[in-house]
Amino acid sequence: MDNLTGKILTELREKHGWSKSTVAKKLGLKAMSTYANWEYGLRKPDGEMIVKIAELYGVSTDYLLTGKDKGTSDYDLADDPDLQIAFKAASDFSEEARRQTIDFINYIREKEKEKGRQPKQSDDK
Repeated sequence: MDNLTGKILTELREKHGWSKSTVAKKLGLKAMSTYANWEYGLRKPDGEMIVKIAELYGVSTDYLLTGKDKGTSDYDLADDPDLQIAFKAASDFSEEARRQTIDFINYIREKEKEKGRQPKQSDDK
């Protein structure tokens, strides 16, 4: 595992206040040294373990591997109760109401940009 991913693993573990041993146990590893070697960049977890680590820390696999997409993962968005309510309500909207909703969301995104916040990119512009 490259140094970037090792740093990300260390940052996430420390943010949660966990020891390497704690994380190793949570991931079902037999030896703490396996996890420590990932943080040190000496070894790489397989793809299945990357997914487990991402779920444990609540981040995307992309973030673990690249450092990008920090914050809310797609998984977290799908589990957000407020967004579930919004999507359920929007499923009953007419095509015109959906378009107006998208226009309103884009308006809010522009206002956020003006305030210096960088919203995530969407495919619908």
